Amino acid sequence: MYAITTLARLCRSRLWGAAVVAISLAAGAPAVVHAAGKTSECSPKTAKTAAQKRACANPKATKAVATSKSGAKRAAATPAARETKSAKAGGKARKLAAVEDDGPAAKKVAVKRVVYKNGKRRVVTSYRTVNFAPQAPERLSTGRAFGLHETPDALALRSSVAYVVDERTGESLFDKNSQAVLPIASISKLMTAMVSLDAGVPMTDVMEVTDEDRDYEKGTGSRLSVGSRLSREDMLHIALMSSENRAAAALSRYFPGGRPAFLAAMNAKAKQLGMNDTHFNDPTGLSSQNVSSARDLVKMVKAAYQYPMIRRFSTDSNYDVNTGRRELHYVSTNHLIGHSGWEIGLQKTGYINEAGQCLVMQANVEGRPVIMILLDSTGKYSRFADATRVRKWLLEGGGATPQRTAGNTPTAQVATNNGHAL
Repeated sequence: MYAITTLARLCRSRLWGAAVVAISLAAGAPAVVHAAGKTSECSPKTAKTAAQKRACANPKATKAVATSKSGAKRAAATPAARETKSAKAGGKARKLAAVEDDGPAAKKVAVKRVVYKNGKRRVVTSYRTVNFAPQAPERLSTGRAFGLHETPDALALRSSVAYVVDERTGESLFDKNSQAVLPIASISKLMTAMVSLDAGVPMTDVMEVTDEDRDYEKGTGSRLSVGSRLSREDMLHIALMSSENRAAAALSRYFPGGRPAFLAAMNAKAKQLGMNDTHFNDPTGLSSQNVSSARDLVKMVKAAYQYPMIRRFSTDSNYDVNTGRRELHYVSTNHLIGHSGWEIGLQKTGYINEAGQCLVMQANVEGRPVIMILLDSTGKYSRFADATRVRKWLLEGGGATPQRTAGNTPTAQVATNNGHAL
């Protein structure tokens, strides 16, 4: 009614005002319409239909009914609207809750797009939730999994196993978990070198790298691409100095009888040397099944030191090879090679996740030949720092009284984490 009255008031023409009144009366609405400054009233006499007569006879009742109908409409519409609004808010809340529940695994990121509308450039920003895989737990080496790193020692070494022996007398100078049987990674290549040289095959023979030499154990890569061709001597050189895995694999494949015969020869050599805690499962050390103890490794280092070629190749600082495709420059994996103060006669590094950082060396400390075995160290350079601590300790008079620590019981266990050999 009020809307019609307002409309009529706004009309300046009497014709329009009369039309509005006529429409209002036809609809049966009891209203007083002001049109063109004059008043028109609804009365039962002027009403034509029964509905109009009833409306004019009782305008208050009609107004109440109309009000109740509109109120009912508003009442009916309000819950639905509220429900829709609540549903939208609830959905947004659930999305936010899901993001919060996911914690660091979910994140809202802005995505910006450039669009052109009517020839104008616009940047449109939208947001989406990105799920991230949870961070993988730290993989422990075998020694750390068994708590060997918690064994205290006088030098506070970071290696779980440390064994220092006077090479001439065989006297134990420092002993920390020397009987623990652990994966030895690329320390295995010392045995690979000895078996290759024991075969008496020509060192000038050319060998080609094939798919059989690729690492299917850990999935690591190599600078020696498939198809590279090197002499047996060059393969041995970079296997010892730079721990090239495909070179060691090729040496075993070209062995008389193939790789199975080579592995059998490795284990036979270990048995011959009295390495009763040692087993070899592959020639590179990538397999965590290549295991030994520090005491056994002293025997292997002593035996390897008898081979002039192993001494020379393992202590080279760098070496260049021609693969038939390109020139490759290799460097030693031992950061102590060429370092002032060190006189190293033989060395080999090793690393896979199961073994940790490993290092074996024959070195002269003030004219005294010693063999150092450091296994399962943490950190990239910690094994070299441990070797430096041992050397300093020897220079300061350490070793006069053998140092022995707790935890020297055999531990034979192999883990299965991923990693690569050095």
